[in-house]
Amino acid sequence: MKLVIIDTGCANLTSVKFAIERLGITPIISDNADEILSADKLILPGVGTAEFAINEMNKKGLIPIIRQINKPLLGICLGMQLLGEYSAESQTHNISTLNLIPNHTQKLDVGNLPLPHMGWNKIYFDDISHPLFDGIKNGDFIYFVHSYAMAVNDYTIATCDYGTPFSAMVQKDNFYGMQFHPEKSGKIGARLLQNFIENI
Repeated sequence: MKLVIIDTGCANLTSVKFAIERLGITPIISDNADEILSADKLILPGVGTAEFAINEMNKKGLIPIIRQINKPLLGICLGMQLLGEYSAESQTHNISTLNLIPNHTQKLDVGNLPLPHMGWNKIYFDDISHPLFDGIKNGDFIYFVHSYAMAVNDYTIATCDYGTPFSAMVQKDNFYGMQFHPEKSGKIGARLLQNFIENI
């Protein structure tokens, strides 16, 4: 299997790479169009702001390449948010993103809870037959660090609650997203990555 971690120029690639290697697969980190489009599976990691990430991806010419991908792609954290139509993280304007999932990223409405939402929280899902959830139970804990998220929508396949429910995982066609960090989520995160690699 050829698994490519897309090098957006702004992601913490090393921890994702190590998590994949622990599953017995050696990933390729690349921003090369041929490498990306010939992959069997892809991961789009991300940390930081959507605006910085989109600017870096534009500089590398990655946006039209990612939109061509027809193999399974997993967006992690900011990488999931980039799959949407836009991000509302700027106070002055919406930031256009990849427009692959018809939803957008907005600031979490958490009431008096602190932001960012940081630490362990529970995941919930309805479709227990979904191949991503093999060996995963409702209420399993995963690790989050974020202040923005997609609202629960037609493409939500798992939710989490922090002040209000939000999309913990999404899927549309061959595009998947995890708002949390599976590479930091212990055995549950490793199993979710394994399920993406082996079952999708």
